[in-house]
Amino acid sequence: MTNATELYLELLKKSLTFYLWGESLVPVDLEEIIPLKNRWLIEKISHIVKNRGVIISKKFDYNPKEREYGVDWPPQADTMIGLKRLDNLQMCIESVIHEDVHGDLIETGVWRGGGSIFMRGVLKAYDVVDRKVYAADSFMGLPPPDPEKYPEDKGDLHHQIDYLRVSLEEVKANFKKYNLLDDQVVFLKGWFKETLPRAPIDHLAVVRLDGDMYESTMDALACLYPKLSIGGYLIVDDYVLDNCRAAVHDFRKFNRITEAIQDIDGTGAYWRREQ
Repeated sequence: MTNATELYLELLKKSLTFYLWGESLVPVDLEEIIPLKNRWLIEKISHIVKNRGVIISKKFDYNPKEREYGVDWPPQADTMIGLKRLDNLQMCIESVIHEDVHGDLIETGVWRGGGSIFMRGVLKAYDVVDRKVYAADSFMGLPPPDPEKYPEDKGDLHHQIDYLRVSLEEVKANFKKYNLLDDQVVFLKGWFKETLPRAPIDHLAVVRLDGDMYESTMDALACLYPKLSIGGYLIVDDYVLDNCRAAVHDFRKFNRITEAIQDIDGTGAYWRREQ
């Protein structure tokens, strides 16, 4: 029989992904449909709609299967990682709780906060009060690539995408919506190379990386993997991306990590630390 904990977590996953409702509209950036040479027109229309409280939108083709696998970019959902990767995250957290693997939880790269919110939700569902959830992000998008130091990131354009820039205030507001913002949630604001080395973390049980790039992935691995407890889980959201996957393989090779990498949904991957 499905108990209240399972029902809550299932509902939380479907709420965070907007799977329950889907989306039919997405706001339109006027610069996408009006040539920049007509900037006066863009400014005039923007002024009119702002004063009247209007949002210009276009149709969004919501696909439940894409949302399940986290391969679309949702207009309203609090996470884009999809149900499959949330299922994996739940499995990892429940495993470390039931097997008493020592340590906190961290997500590096939180976007609108959905993955970290779910981490806190799982702890809440199991009445775990002695673990923290760390949410690490610049809260201003991804860093520009440094091809001289990290040639694998050459040509990476993530830093130019406004959609990926979500403020700390917005993420906190999203936590509040689910009544999950409390002193067990710690925000680490800034580039990973600056915040993670000095983060007040002793031990970790679940590490979830969502930095997309080689640099971001390598910075997180270098700082956090030594703190991952035996029996803990290392999850890589963007393993499908060439530069992210290269960072994972380079780090594993240098540190002689031999645990098998397990596929999650064709995009993400994970392994459990055994030594």
